[in-house]
Parts: sequence; C-alpha cells; structure tokens
Amino acid sequence: MRGTMKGDAYRGTTFAFGEYGIVAEEMGWISSRQIEAARRAISHYTQRGGRIWIRIFPDKPITKKPPEVRMGGGKGDVFEYVAPVKRGRILFEMGGVTRDIAFAALRLAAHKMPVKTRLVAKNH
Repeated sequence: MRGTMKGDAYRGTTFAFGEYGIVAEEMGWISSRQIEAARRAISHYTQRGGRIWIRIFPDKPITKKPPEVRMGGGKGDVFEYVAPVKRGRILFEMGGVTRDIAFAALRLAAHKMPVKTRLVAKNH
C-alpha cells in the first residue's frame, strides 16, 4: 500500500541542469504543497532571476479517511500527492545566479522541506 523505503537513491543524484542544488540527507515524503512553497520561496528571493529546476514530482497518491468516520466502508479518498525521496536525491537545482544568491535562496527552500537537506555546488 504505502510501501517501504530503504537504501540510497540511485537516480537523480548528479547535476543535470544547474550549478547549485539541494540534496536530501534522509528519506521521506515531500508533498506537492511543500514543493510549491519551496519553489515560491526561491523565486521570491531571486526576484525571478536565474533558472530553477524541480527534480522531483509528486506522483504517489496518499489516501485518508475523513475525521470521525467509523471503521470499514472501504478505502479513503485521495488526500494529497507526495514525492518519495531517498537519501542523496537532488530536489532542486539553480543556475544563472551568483553563489551567494543561490545558496541564500536554496536555504530558504530547505526550511520548507520535511527532510534534512544540504546545499551543494557543482564542481567546476
């Protein structure tokens, strides 16, 4: 049903688009609302300068029964969509801005994430 996650990510662990990014340090589910909040924090800080790439997509539906409903009656309705994330996965990438601006913007986005993260830069 909800599945189990173990091990490290083996896909999405290297830079594909930008020069700076956020990497997940632990496993967890990141909801579509949290991804959007992080995206808005980045674009607000950079005043829409540079480019942002979101490397995760919430494609796992999570169901939930309404509050104060008796047992039984089948499976609940879809409550939200999440992106399962493993350790080492790049969540966001940024390019076209200076290192200081990128790290400040990504730090704001990292605060919106439910998992521990670290900021990384592509090795030139």
